[in-house]
Amino acid sequence: MKTLIKGATILTMNDEIPFMGDILIEGDRITDIGAEITADADEIIRATGMAAMPGLINAHQHTPMSLLRGFSDDLKLMDWLDKKMLPAEAKMTPEDVYWGAKLSMAEMIRSGTTTFADMYINMNEIAFAVEEVGMRASLTRGLIFLAADGGRRMNEALDLINRWGGKADGRITTMLGPHSPYTCPPEPFIEVITLAEKLNVPIHTHLAETKEEVIKLRDKYNQTPAEYLYHIGLFERAHVLLAHCVHLNRRDIGLLKGMRGGVSHNPVSNLKLGCGIAPVFDMIEQGLTVGLGTDGAGSATTVDMFEGIKSATWLQKLDYGDPTRLPASQALRMATRESAKLLNIADQVGTLEIGKRADIILVDMLKPHLQPIHHIESLLAYSANGGDVDTTIVNGKVLMRGGQLLTIDEEQLYKEVSSRAKRITEGI
Repeated sequence: MKTLIKGATILTMNDEIPFMGDILIEGDRITDIGAEITADADEIIRATGMAAMPGLINAHQHTPMSLLRGFSDDLKLMDWLDKKMLPAEAKMTPEDVYWGAKLSMAEMIRSGTTTFADMYINMNEIAFAVEEVGMRASLTRGLIFLAADGGRRMNEALDLINRWGGKADGRITTMLGPHSPYTCPPEPFIEVITLAEKLNVPIHTHLAETKEEVIKLRDKYNQTPAEYLYHIGLFERAHVLLAHCVHLNRRDIGLLKGMRGGVSHNPVSNLKLGCGIAPVFDMIEQGLTVGLGTDGAGSATTVDMFEGIKSATWLQKLDYGDPTRLPASQALRMATRESAKLLNIADQVGTLEIGKRADIILVDMLKPHLQPIHHIESLLAYSANGGDVDTTIVNGKVLMRGGQLLTIDEEQLYKEVSSRAKRITEGI
């Protein structure tokens, strides 16, 4: 199957100046990019007036939480978690998880996300949804070690890795997911690190999302959350995806230097829950890889990565009182190639290059809020939103064309999530 994208403004996210041109896809890979490609193709996508760029990569998600969107807004984080989220999640069935994940995927495809990193329970159901829908995903079974469970969570994590790693035409990768320093004591956390080394998989964990976490770790271990992870050897032994990292001091950032992997900045969720502003500029200045995520829709409400791009750059400008911090081009790279590095798949996706997987989105620039075009990167970072995405392609397969989803029955989806969400939240 050959697909030719014609006449787009191409942003490779590889430090090249945007240019007008064509992209040739053969099977699941990009085989040519140039000003004018003449080739026989099974399908030609006319992209005049559109920007072609790598699909956005959501580096931290909890997809089934879409069922809880708008259910617990305007609450303090611990009230949000203890009084709303945890009781509702306890009522979720595996089938609920499947449909909630599918709802998040529909929103992500519509808003230009082609890959996401997920941490949740009932991960087989999420993997089935990924396989059916056609997205790319890094899947993680969340691990909490505060109460004995007979090894059930760890067995489920290993089953996920053994069953799904490399499956769905290579679109599914896996990680191990110790939830956070405050839910994972040193001994089991070290066991997870050892297992990650043995299986050669990355580790996905939360770090320093709230002030409360910092206080808990200080009281229990006389360490910051970053110091805790440093002293158990995480940063030197594994490729790591750290979600949030809001409350890091300069010494903490220094402890992260040289690590494989990096940080998923989740600005919309952090803003909405009042967690604080992550020191993104300082982390980047110290050489850390910082990508972008949304967190789950239960906290962020939206999983539109364009909202995250805006929020990320505006927050750094505000926090430092300096409009030159985190410019548009850098924020776009965070949402593409930097997030790909976090998921350890930068050799496959994150930039538009010959030989890489064909994960591409087309953004319709013929909109009042995207005209005139002086600097297209500025418009994409500051003015565009998910609704401007016209076409989403993953692994060479078109998942959305002309704003129409091709692998999800939206009518059935909305019926399912409506009834399931009502049952889950009733009485809470």
